[in-house]
Amino acid sequence: MLTIGDTAPDFTSIDQNGDTVRLSDYRGRRVALYFYPKDNTPGCTAQACSLRDRYSDLQAAGYEVLGVSTDSQASHRKFADKYELPFRLVADTDKQIVNAYGVWQEKSNYGRTYMGIVRTTFVIDEQGIITDIIGKIDTKNHANQLLG
Repeated sequence: MLTIGDTAPDFTSIDQNGDTVRLSDYRGRRVALYFYPKDNTPGCTAQACSLRDRYSDLQAAGYEVLGVSTDSQASHRKFADKYELPFRLVADTDKQIVNAYGVWQEKSNYGRTYMGIVRTTFVIDEQGIITDIIGKIDTKNHANQLLG
């Protein structure tokens, strides 16, 4: 499990537009790397819209926002278009990123256990070091959690 002070694992994948995304390309900038379970679900939509609505404030505070789920590039494209999301959504269909960050875990719902993403945000500084891990996400006010 990653902890504060660890170097954030680098990754290469594609975003909703099919463009290559590398975490290392964001060195020199602060990143809010948020992991969410699924496009177009109520909690994930509330979280994304919270970040969208305060995106200019997040940018003013020095943040780049990257969302990651195991949904496909096409699913991310529809989600980003539908809600006019101004930030990149990273497709992790092979689960390499979620496993590297330790957020692919056993979950349970109504007595059924399954593997899925535990909603988590990693704050990564300009040198690529994890400075905060937010595990208790308030989906409707997630931008406020980042902005303090």
